[in-house]
Formats: sequence, structure tokens, C-alpha cells
Amino acid sequence: MTDSPDRGPQRPGRRDDSPRQNRGPHAGRPTGSGRPDRPSRSDRPAGADRPARDGDRPQRDRPVRGGRPDRGSDRKLWTSGGKPARNDRDARSREVELSEEEKQARALRAVRPRHDDPEIPDGVTARDLDKGARNELKTLSKENAEGVAQHLAMAARLIESDPELAHRHAISAARRAGRIGIVRETLAITAYATGDFALAIRELRTYRRISGSNEQLALMVDSERGVGRPDRALEVGRSVQRSELSSAAQVAVAIAMSGARLDLGQTEAALDELDIAQLNPDVAYSYSADLFSAYADVLEDLGRSDEAESWRERAARADAALGGDDGDLVEVYEEDIVFESVDDVIADAARNAPTEEIGDEPVRPSES
Repeated sequence: MTDSPDRGPQRPGRRDDSPRQNRGPHAGRPTGSGRPDRPSRSDRPAGADRPARDGDRPQRDRPVRGGRPDRGSDRKLWTSGGKPARNDRDARSREVELSEEEKQARALRAVRPRHDDPEIPDGVTARDLDKGARNELKTLSKENAEGVAQHLAMAARLIESDPELAHRHAISAARRAGRIGIVRETLAITAYATGDFALAIRELRTYRRISGSNEQLALMVDSERGVGRPDRALEVGRSVQRSELSSAAQVAVAIAMSGARLDLGQTEAALDELDIAQLNPDVAYSYSADLFSAYADVLEDLGRSDEAESWRERAARADAALGGDDGDLVEVYEEDIVFESVDDVIADAARNAPTEEIGDEPVRPSES
């Protein structure tokens, strides 16, 4: 192999007369032998300022492909799921410094991309949402509160017949009011209804952190069962004192805990979980039918068929007694009324007190 007088030593394995490969827009460009002012390779200091190998062409000043910011930039890259991008080494340390509001906003990123708000049928207003839920939306602007309430009302209406659409309405509400407890609770319930138990667990934890309420503890227990963690479900159920829960919530937790015991093959323990004060066959409440039915199912698993049939009959009677009619239910809300002084209370009572008529003269009760 001979060396070219103009180009210096050839690289091993390459013939001087071999055609260069087509390298895109620079193909066919002279190789340098026709450039008298260019020093030969042998005249260059070894390794001095050598550009990256790309056909031995020097790199030109051009934008970095993909527009990636340099390492010194303040811009931080995040994936759609809220995780740091692989080329952003400082993102994880920055995440620790986020405020609680920023963390809550990032928690919603998983439900924000590519979401179209479902339509609200004509006639659906904020009044379709129960008063207790509407009270939680008072911190929002009037227009935003109206939209959020409409989506929540639609989620409640569709949760049984079309849980997927109900979940879309809940997502729309969460996009508008992610810091409101009732919104995150609704998102958790619809996620549970669609079988997304991991999302349900996350949203239930957020709801509990926002509201301080444990009334949805049973749903957390059952969601842990849904992701295949019955042991964890039992731990969650035992983390709260039952006395802190309402009677309905206590029953729901007992049923969920019983199910976790069944998942572990602990049938006797499952029956014990249901042996609570609300298991009273002589009275019927809104939760009685579900509790009696769950008790009957476990008895059946234990081979005690006669007792199971007896409790199923009680469940049927309890369901028939309630009738499933909510027409007689009355919602009671407590409001604190602050008077300026005790004199105002007395004066207000005097104005509203009934009068007694003696002959033609109206006589008010004595103020003695």
C-alpha cells in the first residue's frame, strides 16, 4: 500500500482509490486533495482538537438535534407521567423542593393528557348535586363551580349504568378542581368502578389527606384486594379505630375485611370479621341487607347451609322493609349562627313568640 503525497498515511483497510460511501448532502464533495492551503494529516498534532469522527469532517455550529437544552439550562424536562426525563439529572433533586400544591398538580398529570370533556346534557345544573357537595365548591369561582358541579352530578348519575363515562366526568372535574376533597373522592370511586384499583388507592389517599376523613376506608381496603394485596388490605383496615367511623362505614369495612380474609383462605376469620354490633336481625338499616348477605355467604362457605339460608331470608326482609325508596330521606345540615349579643337572642325570640288574644287586646307573653 502506497501513501498519497497530499493526504498523508491512509487508514488501515482502506484503499486510496475506493469510492467513498454516500453520506447524504455532502456526498461527492472533494476529499481535500484539491485544497492546497489545507495541511496534510501528518502535519497536524496527534489528537489535538480532533472533531468527532463523521467521515473526518469537522462539526459545524448548528442547533442540537431535537432542540435539547444544554446542561446549564434552568429548563427541566418531565415525562407525561410526572417522572424526570433521562437526560435531566437535576430533576429528581428539584422534585424534593416542590410545594404541596405543585405535587398535587403533578399527581393529576396521569389523567390530564389527551382528555376531552364529555358533554353535559341540557338541563343538568349544579342544583342536581347534593347540597353538602356543593358547599365544598364554594372556594371556586362561580363559573368554575358550576362546571365542576355539573360533571360531579353526571358522575353520580352514571356510576351504575356507565362507569366509564362517569369516570370521564370525574376526570373533567379533577382537571378543574383537583384540590377539592369531594372531587378527588368522586375520581377515586369512579376509578374503583372501572377496575382501576391503583388509581383508586392513590386518589383515596389524596382525598383522606385533603379532607381528614376515613369514611372511605372500606374502599381503600377493597382496592388493595383488587391489586392482589390482601395482607396489605388487612393492615389498612386495622389502621383506623372502628369507633371513629360511622355505623355504615363500620359495616362496609367489616365486609371488605371479611373479603380479604377469604382471599387468604381464612374462612373462620372471615366470619369473625362480620360479627359486629350492627349484625342485629331484629332491626334494619340501610346497610343491614348487605351485612346479612355477606354473613350468609361466609356461612355457606363453611358448610352451614341452614344458617346461611336463614340469614338470606333476613337480608331479603331488610331490603323489602327499606323498599329502596329514598323519597322519605331528609338531609340535615347544621349551620352555626352567630349573634352579636345575648340581647339580640332575646329580642329575636320576643319578635317570633306567638301572641295570646284576650278579648280584643293582643297580649304577648310576659318577659319575666
